[in-house]
Amino acid sequence: MFTNLRELILSMPSDETCRKYLAKQRWPDDIVICPYCECNKCYVVNKGKRFKCSGCRLLFSVLVGTVFQDSKIPLSTWFLAIYLIGSHKKGISSYQVAKDCGVSQKTGWFMLHRVRELMRDKMPAQLDNIVEVDESWVGGRVTNMSKSKRKKLREEKKTYSTKTMVMGLLERGGNLKLIALGKNNDASILQPVVKTHVDKDAVIITDGLNSYDGLSRQFAGHETVNHMEQEYVRDGVIHTNSIEGAFSQLKRSIYGIYHKASPAHLTRYCDETMYRYNTRNMKDPERFVLSLH
Repeated sequence: MFTNLRELILSMPSDETCRKYLAKQRWPDDIVICPYCECNKCYVVNKGKRFKCSGCRLLFSVLVGTVFQDSKIPLSTWFLAIYLIGSHKKGISSYQVAKDCGVSQKTGWFMLHRVRELMRDKMPAQLDNIVEVDESWVGGRVTNMSKSKRKKLREEKKTYSTKTMVMGLLERGGNLKLIALGKNNDASILQPVVKTHVDKDAVIITDGLNSYDGLSRQFAGHETVNHMEQEYVRDGVIHTNSIEGAFSQLKRSIYGIYHKASPAHLTRYCDETMYRYNTRNMKDPERFVLSLH
């Protein structure tokens, strides 16, 4: 088992070694499962590069059904990119991925988004115990616009119309969920998200937004922190500081590394931040292995 990037490169220098490693991660019991019919009777063909299923008689490789399928990028380059992207705590730009991996910027951007798909939570579980819930507005900074555009937006009271709302739910001491929702923060939008992602036995902590009214009837408890009255912590437990800290990680990665995130791809940036936060106690090699599953 490698412990750093140098050992990863030395232990898997070729596509052949990378394929063997990926096969071991995909089929740890050395029993190859057909991705088409799930038959477990498959045999090796083409000098180990492919398998053939005894059931459906189809040929397949270890790459079928993964983000590497139909890619002309060498698997060793993919592995290098996965390790780099997972180990950078605030993210890494497509330009830097391109420089480090020896590919074009366009290819680096493509690889980044494919790796973010690996980071997506594939087995979501409901949050429990004490859950902090809040929302934040991302992108479309008015201060970066021209003077005439800023003036027009402020006169029309539409300074938030350029931004996209991200809802955050954080189990105290547990996992984080970030969901890009658009531009509406009404109860009809926010409360169904809370019901979907939070267990009914949990205690919800929010700010004083009216859209959260009524949650106390649906969960074990609902506490609010009145920021309008300069209240931020009550009884040492009632606060939303943890979820606000998680939001800062998302915003710092966008402002400092990516510089902007379009609404079309904001969900993937949220997935990336969630992945980094939820694997914060893992070492980089462990995070690399998790990404391949």
